[in-house]
Amino acid sequence: MTQGSRLYFAVTVLMCAFVSINGVGLNDLLERASQLSDKLHSLSTSLTNDLVNSHFPPVGRVMMPRPSMCHTSSLQIPNDKDQALKIPEDELLSLARSLLLAWSDPLALLSSEASSLAHPERNTINSKTKELQDNINSLGAGLEHVFHKMGSSSDNLSSLPFYTNSLGQDKTSRLVNFHFLLSCFRRDSHKIDSFLKVLRCRAAKKRPEMC
Repeated sequence: MTQGSRLYFAVTVLMCAFVSINGVGLNDLLERASQLSDKLHSLSTSLTNDLVNSHFPPVGRVMMPRPSMCHTSSLQIPNDKDQALKIPEDELLSLARSLLLAWSDPLALLSSEASSLAHPERNTINSKTKELQDNINSLGAGLEHVFHKMGSSSDNLSSLPFYTNSLGQDKTSRLVNFHFLLSCFRRDSHKIDSFLKVLRCRAAKKRPEMC
């Protein structure tokens, strides 16, 4: 294939991808995003069970940090569905995108550490962690399409920096901190899933009590 042919092929693929994405309605985009967020939450719950159901040191439960120490705890979010229903659509979407963005580095850390955990289910945990990272990347890309489809003029994303680059030196600390981060993500993935389901419900113009 000549250079000109390769360029033509690449441009054609990009145009087809754009048309495909651009041709999908908001309701369908939100439906796909909701399915992905539901998968993320289910996967994070399954991973947490894999960690705790076997070979988790009893002292680990004592060492576990409090939920308030999750790096996303400072984000002001609705406490329940009734509060979420009162928040404008663009703000709800910004909250979901902010949470996803905040988990980019922590999930990369979990993914890099999973293969060397001192745990009998290490291979399963490693595989599911990689799947978790792939799915959150897909959801992040999907929410960017939703953002542009909604035509919002506000791109107000909260910055929630994550400063840790290690889970610890000894095997118990690494297991505990892995579990803690995963627990924080499971909590946040539930919030993301709830926000997207409210957005999907609103886009379908359902009554609030049906959401």
